Amino acid sequence: MSIELPALPYAYDALAPVISQETMEFHHDKHHAAYVTNLNNAIKDTEVADWSVDSLINNLSAVPEGIRGAVRNNAGGHVNHTLFWDILTPGGATAPSGELAEAITAAFGSLDALKEAVAKAGATRFGSGWAWIVTDGDGKLSVVSTANQDTPLMGSAIAGCTGTPILGIDVWEHAYYIDYRNARPKYLEAIWGIINWDKVAELYADR
Repeated sequence: MSIELPALPYAYDALAPVISQETMEFHHDKHHAAYVTNLNNAIKDTEVADWSVDSLINNLSAVPEGIRGAVRNNAGGHVNHTLFWDILTPGGATAPSGELAEAITAAFGSLDALKEAVAKAGATRFGSGWAWIVTDGDGKLSVVSTANQDTPLMGSAIAGCTGTPILGIDVWEHAYYIDYRNARPKYLEAIWGIINWDKVAELYADR
C-alpha cells in the first residue's frame, strides 16, 4: 500500500499574507512530499508495508527496529502536516463556538488565554517541533509541545505527552522563515487569523 501526499484543500496563495504562496509551495510540495517519499521507501518490502499511517503511528514499538526511527520521523511528519493543512483556512469561523468554546473556557478561562498557552508552547520549543491543543477521553483540553515530528498520538513513552490532537501548529523553521525570518512569536500570533475553527470543532466532536 503506497502512502500518498494529500492535495492542499485550498490554493497555494489562499493563506497570504499570513503564510505566503512561496512558503506553501516549499512546505507542501517539498517538505511534506519528502516525508511521504521517505516513509514509503522505509516500509517497502517489510512486514509493515501494508500498514496504514495510523497503525504505524499508534504501534511504533511493533515496527522493526531497523526502520523504526525513519518511520517515527516520516510517518509523524506526514500525519502532522496532513492535520496542519486541514486546520488552516482562508475563511471560516473566526472563533470557536458551541461545545468547543465551552471546553476552552473550562480549561483555560478564555480564548485569549488558550492562545497565550499555545504561543508559549511554540515559542519555547527548542529547535524544531509542534505546539498542540489535545483532548483526552473526557473532552478536557490541554496544550502540549513535541519535538521534531513526534505527535501526541505516539504516546508519552515516545512523544512525552498523550492526547488526541485537534490543532497543531508547526514551528519548524521551514513553516515560517521565508515570511517571518527568525521571528517565530510573530508567526505564532499571525496564524490565529487563518485557523479553521469549524474543522477544529469537528475534530473535537469526533474525539
